[in-house]
Amino acid sequence: MPGPLPPLALSLGEPAGVGPEIIAAAWKALKAEGPVFAVIGDAGLLRAREVPVVEITALSDAPGVFARAVPVLHHPLPAPVRPGHPEPANAAAVADGIELAVNLAMSGEASGVVTAPIAKAPLYAAGFRFPGHTEFIAELTADLPFRGTRGPVMMLTARDLRACLVTIHAPLSEVPELVTVERVCRTARVVHESMQRDFGIARPRLALAALNPHAGEGGAIGLEEIEVLAPAVAILRAEGLTISDPTPADTLFHDEARAGYDAVLCLYHDQALIPVKTLDFWGGVNATLGLPVVRTSPDHGTGFDIAGQGVARADSLIAAIRLAGVMARARAG
Repeated sequence: MPGPLPPLALSLGEPAGVGPEIIAAAWKALKAEGPVFAVIGDAGLLRAREVPVVEITALSDAPGVFARAVPVLHHPLPAPVRPGHPEPANAAAVADGIELAVNLAMSGEASGVVTAPIAKAPLYAAGFRFPGHTEFIAELTADLPFRGTRGPVMMLTARDLRACLVTIHAPLSEVPELVTVERVCRTARVVHESMQRDFGIARPRLALAALNPHAGEGGAIGLEEIEVLAPAVAILRAEGLTISDPTPADTLFHDEARAGYDAVLCLYHDQALIPVKTLDFWGGVNATLGLPVVRTSPDHGTGFDIAGQGVARADSLIAAIRLAGVMARARAG
């Protein structure tokens, strides 16, 4: 049996959002059983949430601290924080915290990365050039060796559902053009390999959602199932993957259907997000597949409207930390 894993590195995210309070709540929920994590960010923001904090100098110090206090690699912010009011002067520090967490995972000092929510507008104003966490972390890890098909692929989880996106934040009018044989095949390969590497599933069963109602009704309601999805399925099966024919999305997410697959490929944002948030609105998790490091995140935003009020729920962050621990343990063998 492998020994204890290194701690997870948890980036604080947007300091004016709900991140500090849900991190404090997550520590209270996990301090007895773990997984152990250390926060990368300003220790003062967590002290203000009335939890014990210990500033550490190395991530390896976190396990000895975790049961009694939140371990923090302290990186002070340059500007004061007002809950609900993001400060552009702090944006560079937010990005630096993510980069440090990823670097710790790449060096092996952290077993994975969990990212608290960020606000993109102040980051963009400070020159941040990535659409979000996923693309930023993909670039940070681009030069790290990786055995397998490289992502990133976004996976959303809720209860027993793993929904993986072929396209993400694309206008619905552009989705048919973006759903290509190559893109479907690459996504499926990333998901198949991740199920083996990150979840210990030797022979993953993948489901593929159709694009059109009734899976196109033999071409009467669209040709994408015939011209794109069926050829992709044929290629993947020839490679040895177990994957369904294009299946009407309205039949894929009920309890009995979910029992028939380990992960489902969804072709556009809402096709995945609606069932995920219906199954577990508060506890959904966003995981990035196909990277050299484990990365998860709560499936919600910064919550500026409720930041600092003590009412934000930590369910999603707790689930994200637990999932990162599961994935890291699977990678450790």
